[in-house]
Amino acid sequence: MTSTDSARAPRLPREQRRQQVLGAALEVFSSVGYHAASMDDIAERAGVSKPVLYQHFPGKLDLYLALLDAGLDDLRAAAKAALTTTTDNRLRVSAIVHAYFAFVEEPSGAFRLVFESDLANEPGVRQRVDAVDLELARLSATVIAEDTGLSDQQAMLLASGIQGMVQVAARRWLRDDATDSTRGEAAELITSLAWRGISGFPLTHPPQDDDSPAP
Repeated sequence: MTSTDSARAPRLPREQRRQQVLGAALEVFSSVGYHAASMDDIAERAGVSKPVLYQHFPGKLDLYLALLDAGLDDLRAAAKAALTTTTDNRLRVSAIVHAYFAFVEEPSGAFRLVFESDLANEPGVRQRVDAVDLELARLSATVIAEDTGLSDQQAMLLASGIQGMVQVAARRWLRDDATDSTRGEAAELITSLAWRGISGFPLTHPPQDDDSPAP
């Protein structure tokens, strides 16, 4: 490393440097996409030399996949919490919708790597995104099947339909510069739509000690 590099990139613990590189890469990938980004751009944004960058990630795809995994982990954790922290189905619907809206509004822009990647057809990317989509749909489908008595396949269709609607609506809200709704207002609007649909299916196994209206 040159003296110039040392001046602009003070020595940091390895993990701290890795997080610095990841943060810079996320900014670059989110702003210009995978194909237009270069390792030179990322190194410059991170304030490190390319040799230092390659010490942490052997290539651009490895760096991208590390960021994608982190974004998917965040989405998975938020969605799981929404489905498991309450047994009130109206609150579950609201929580999952709010989780997706919060994810797309996250300033880091990680949602673009998950939902709007220009690398969507790369097998490693597609496999990761599809796996999390399937995992979260199955979690919702399990709740739907248990409560409604629908078959697993029918519950999976409903869960996938709701999930797709929420994803598209959240991204549309974020892109709409003329929107007159806050994130909370927009999420509640979509919650109302989703709840009116799913609550039309009668509960065959209503939860115990739950005073909320049965769907």
